[in-house]
Amino acid sequence: MRPARALINLQALRHNYRVARQLCADKALAVVKADAYGHGAVHCALALHDIADGFAVACLDEALELREAGVTLPILLLEGFFDPDELQLIVAHDLWCVIHADWQLEALERAALLRPLTVWLKMDSGMHRVGFFPREYQAAWQRLQVCSNVATVVLMSHFSQADELHSARTQEQYQIFTDVVTGMQAPISLCNSPALLAWPSIRSDWSRPGIILYGSQPVAMHGVSVEKLQPVMTLQSKIISVRELSAGEPVGYGAQYVSEQPVRVGIVAMGYADGYPRHAPTGTPVAVDGRMTQILGRVSMDMLAVDLTGLKQAGVGSSVELWGAIVSVDEVATRAGTISYELLCNVKRVRYEYSAYDSLKNTIA
Repeated sequence: MRPARALINLQALRHNYRVARQLCADKALAVVKADAYGHGAVHCALALHDIADGFAVACLDEALELREAGVTLPILLLEGFFDPDELQLIVAHDLWCVIHADWQLEALERAALLRPLTVWLKMDSGMHRVGFFPREYQAAWQRLQVCSNVATVVLMSHFSQADELHSARTQEQYQIFTDVVTGMQAPISLCNSPALLAWPSIRSDWSRPGIILYGSQPVAMHGVSVEKLQPVMTLQSKIISVRELSAGEPVGYGAQYVSEQPVRVGIVAMGYADGYPRHAPTGTPVAVDGRMTQILGRVSMDMLAVDLTGLKQAGVGSSVELWGAIVSVDEVATRAGTISYELLCNVKRVRYEYSAYDSLKNTIA
């Protein structure tokens, strides 16, 4: 078998949820959309099932996968429904549903449902993707209050720049939201991962931690403590070939790296077809047999090169960590000019291996 694999530490996932839960004012939906950010939604949801308040996914297909696997906790559809016909399945599988557009509200009002839904009403407080504008929000809420298909309403919005500590946008959005919802008697949901970490003065009844559950730091600013987070995914492979090159020799496509002195190069069974970023430059960190080194040259579809010059004991069969407990996925993302969300979601073709976990020993130091 090709040695490329993703090791998923479910104990770390449980640990991180508890860290996130401590940051929340009240309850927390574990966001497991996009196959739990590339970690495996079913495995992750089942691992959190005895400690989570509920889950959030993007769409109905993702929710049904969890229900079929035995997940019974609340599941929120963050994008709501895409067709009015989905409402019957939403009711049948006891799902919660975001309403973010007038056409969805109209469809909900017209539907003949067997029982009323829990609805999360989304305000566009400045993200400008989806949601009711502030001037429309109270009217939409009032329509839901008299709709026979609605059991409970949660008021929600989403921050566009919570990962930018020096931006005033988060506080502006928060003020817009609070000004509009004043007097509305309903639970509130505002905080995503960056807001939980970087904006302690902003809290809500329901929080929606996502990337921090998987051990990544979404706020690249000094003064934000994430020491308690543990990486959940270790992307790993092995050295499959070694080359001894003299000075002046190129490595890989396009001769992006040319040796300035004799170099020992290891070839790793990992490439952009596995989800490793093609644009990671020479110097991006990797660990070989637990020791830090760097990649050399351009990442190929199936392979990449690493510097073994200072690692005399390393050779064919040596273990390579692309990211995990030694190599930060956030550092790899920064070097590649992207974010950890994209790297984790893009992992594919590798073999997934899930650790066992002991709920009795999962504590926060």
